[in-house]
Amino acid sequence: MKRFVTTILTAVASLLWTMPVVAQERVVVPEEEDILANTLNTASPYYYTNLMLNYRNGTEPLDEMGYYYLYYGFLYDEDYRPFAENRALSNMLDIMAGIDPEQPSVYQLQRLIECGVEAMELDPFNPKVLNMLAYAYGALGDSERERLYYDHLTGILHAIELSGTGLKEESPWHILMFSHAYDLLASKGLAYGEARIISRSTEYVPLLRKTSDNTKGYYFDYSRVYRNKPDDVTFKRDRTWQFNNLKPREYR
Repeated sequence: MKRFVTTILTAVASLLWTMPVVAQERVVVPEEEDILANTLNTASPYYYTNLMLNYRNGTEPLDEMGYYYLYYGFLYDEDYRPFAENRALSNMLDIMAGIDPEQPSVYQLQRLIECGVEAMELDPFNPKVLNMLAYAYGALGDSERERLYYDHLTGILHAIELSGTGLKEESPWHILMFSHAYDLLASKGLAYGEARIISRSTEYVPLLRKTSDNTKGYYFDYSRVYRNKPDDVTFKRDRTWQFNNLKPREYR
């Protein structure tokens, strides 16, 4: 049974599905030669142009590896600019700040969708954006698109988890945006502290409370982000998520 709960983003309302913390059994570490070979080959089921068209239009469902190659293949897309300011995302968060989740206005929801489409031009895999789009379409009664963005949200988060265990520096979760690391932890209902730089490619995000299996934090590989960092850019950390107790919606 899949479900999401309403969350707040440092006093800004948002919605987020929570997923259980489970042991990672399968790991597929992103290898650049493999990703390029699959995403540039027109005969491959993971040819990037087709993956992105399916992702944006929902023409065909994507499987586990489809989301995987889509996410990590974005590194080679000319639109990948991890340090670009995403004003549309900020607008979405501002809109959510004024929404009553139980009685949102049609205008607010339509604006949320408009801004979400724009935000995806810069960061098509941002979990917050996918989450809010699913909420907006669901609140408008469009269950088909609600399900589409929900599937995108869970597919992208799973792709990141597939890249490692996250439990040690030698097996980190690989991310394309710093905020994706925090969104992944938030999706599991985990409260976290300030990230610590471990090496040139890895950061460690400590948890404010250990998990039931005594995990104190998770490791993330951010090397792909810095490959695309302009020399004159200083990175600002994204706003973080916290949880409240609003009633969850359920999928059967």
